[in-house]
Amino acid sequence: MNCRSIISVDVEDYFHVEAFAGIIPRASWGDYECRVERNTERILDLLDDCRVTATFFILGWVAERYPKLVRKIAERGHEPACHSYWHRLIYKLTPDEFREDTLLAKNAIEQAAGIEIQGYRAPSFSITGRSAWALDVLAELGFRYDSSVFPVKHDVYGFPGAPRGPFRVETPFGPMVEFPMATFRWSVGPNLPVGGGGYLRMLPYWYTKAGVQRAWREGLPVVSYVHPWELDPEQPRVSGPLKSRIRHYTNLKRTETRLRRLLALGEFSSFRDSGLAQSAPVFSFKEATHA
Repeated sequence: MNCRSIISVDVEDYFHVEAFAGIIPRASWGDYECRVERNTERILDLLDDCRVTATFFILGWVAERYPKLVRKIAERGHEPACHSYWHRLIYKLTPDEFREDTLLAKNAIEQAAGIEIQGYRAPSFSITGRSAWALDVLAELGFRYDSSVFPVKHDVYGFPGAPRGPFRVETPFGPMVEFPMATFRWSVGPNLPVGGGGYLRMLPYWYTKAGVQRAWREGLPVVSYVHPWELDPEQPRVSGPLKSRIRHYTNLKRTETRLRRLLALGEFSSFRDSGLAQSAPVFSFKEATHA
């Protein structure tokens, strides 16, 4: 029997991603064909088929333009949450810039959903050792949990020294629960990412299945994620850097099938319904970044 695990959706469009941020100015987002509504509805139907509830981390920019989509997510039993407004890396922002962006997004999402939201996920998992201060800001703004820490080494994100299971961080504004993204280990070696986004698409399915099952054997819940654009092989192509195009476009046709197979492996739910926050131990995240 595996630990209860979580499935989440980062609601953003293909032109919002960090991989293309250098060639698509945010001021031009409105010039691109939006496909986020239809692709998110496709995920909603898939989750209905699998009888799974999920957490949807919604970009404030999307919530402001598609409030009916946000309302639909809530009405179909899923948990709306925040994915920033402008999809900027947190460690490139000042605390005031981060606060302003987060509050703008939070207000847009809550107005559209008609309910208060509790959770946050940073664009590109950009709460790292350089931006641990962001947890204080989130607590100040009324968030109760975050899922932005990825305990791996990566060229954009990562905090390998963080716990691999849920942990609690004390802030001046009250406790925050952090839900790190899923990793597993072989008998030796570093933490290995598994079960979400590009790792689900690009790596062979046997790797996903073996990694998820090993994490469960280690007693860890699996926090997984997907983006609506990852189920859209017909999306417009952007002429970005080769590495960005490889990361973004590889195996888009396989995402839906692999997501269904992942959800069939065990019991998945939203953060709200998981009950995992109650047993999260305290961890000094900020002290660890200076260790």
